[in-house]
Amino acid sequence: MSEEKDSYWIPLADLMTVLMVIFLFMSVSYMIIVNEKQRDRDALIEDFQKSKIELLKELQKEFNEDFKSTKWNAILDSNDLSIKFIDETVLFDKNKSDIKDSFQHILSNFFPRYLNILLEKKYSDKIAEVRIEGHTSTEGDYIYNVKLSQDRTRNVLEFLLGLDYYKNLDEKDRELLQYWITANGLSFGRALDNGGQLTHQTKNPPDNLKCRRVEFRIVTTSDELIKKAIIKIKEK
Repeated sequence: MSEEKDSYWIPLADLMTVLMVIFLFMSVSYMIIVNEKQRDRDALIEDFQKSKIELLKELQKEFNEDFKSTKWNAILDSNDLSIKFIDETVLFDKNKSDIKDSFQHILSNFFPRYLNILLEKKYSDKIAEVRIEGHTSTEGDYIYNVKLSQDRTRNVLEFLLGLDYYKNLDEKDRELLQYWITANGLSFGRALDNGGQLTHQTKNPPDNLKCRRVEFRIVTTSDELIKKAIIKIKEK
């Protein structure tokens, strides 16, 4: 009888050992997969950050002298890569949407050099959108200023696409720009305070001299990169 019990328990003990080995193998495999996923996420984030820093440096190098207050009086925001033209005296007349000659001259100089950077192959999959944003002062009705800012950005876009530089691009680049570029009239929804910060966040009173501006804003594909990371995680 004792021998029968021994012959019964020995295989059971072996089975438990096998199960423990399987469990250990599964645990190690899971840890390896988790580490691989983390490396994938880190690689995507690192690639995005590297491209953003490179793009910022190229914009700074190209336009550093032009952005001075004595010339274009523009600002390059290192956080969102937006370029703000803030000298209202050269942009538009009050309550008008026609582009002043002074701003046409700036745009004719700025736009080709700007696109020469954005159209570099290394940025082709890093840019989701290039927004031309029109911002007004807080004076007057909000909806009136929506229309005014929309008319202004539409005129800016029409002017830029009428430049010889754009017309001489190859068809592929023109199609890409038509996909990228949007004209957005934002009224005074994103008003700025005296420090150039959004009043919605600071709760400070608006500075209408800073509110009236035109921005060129690069929207990166960071969201798409995150989606790719999620897809890779699901595939593993």
